[in-house]
Amino acid sequence: MDGTIIDSEQYWMAAETTLVESWGGTWTHDDGLTLVGSGMWHTARVMQSRGVDLAEQPIIDILTDSVLGNIAREVPWRPGARELLLALSRAGMPQALVTMSERPLAELVASAIDFAPFSAIVSSNDVTHAKPHPEPYLLGAGQLGIAIADCVAIEDSEPGVASAVASGAVTIGIPHTVSLVDAQAHTIWNTLVGRTPADVAEVFVKGRAS
Repeated sequence: MDGTIIDSEQYWMAAETTLVESWGGTWTHDDGLTLVGSGMWHTARVMQSRGVDLAEQPIIDILTDSVLGNIAREVPWRPGARELLLALSRAGMPQALVTMSERPLAELVASAIDFAPFSAIVSSNDVTHAKPHPEPYLLGAGQLGIAIADCVAIEDSEPGVASAVASGAVTIGIPHTVSLVDAQAHTIWNTLVGRTPADVAEVFVKGRAS
């Protein structure tokens, strides 16, 4: 979701900076890049290591509330994302949203789409192991009632790509905030603009053949 469907990493980095600085620490853009795609528990522990003297859940709540406020004012859609979601829906392809953001944020973004593309939502609240562990994608496929081997994942971060590949899904990388040069995605697309269900199906066939 973050970085693939919406351009929200800017909001996360701003929230992280504000929180660390409020405890007298410093937080840079490069620091923020290290957390792209990570689970919220990991993010909270990193915040603690940088001087934020709070328990994990309060840290997660503060960061999520900040991003929620920004998203509620305006959803920064990634180019081509809604168009592809709509095309996949019209083609009858079941879709799950698999994100390591908290469920309220995932549900807010899903509700902002003017159609209902997702038959399932997996958030950080639903898993024991966050990305890069395969659990999130395995749970998503399970909620759709589809074998993970029959799924395609679209990801923008290295932890996300690692999670999807480890789960057994054919994986498309969409680099945005961070490079995916070292990721093991089955293919890399520079953008979702102009992409169609036929493109997704082609990647799936090639991925299964490799």
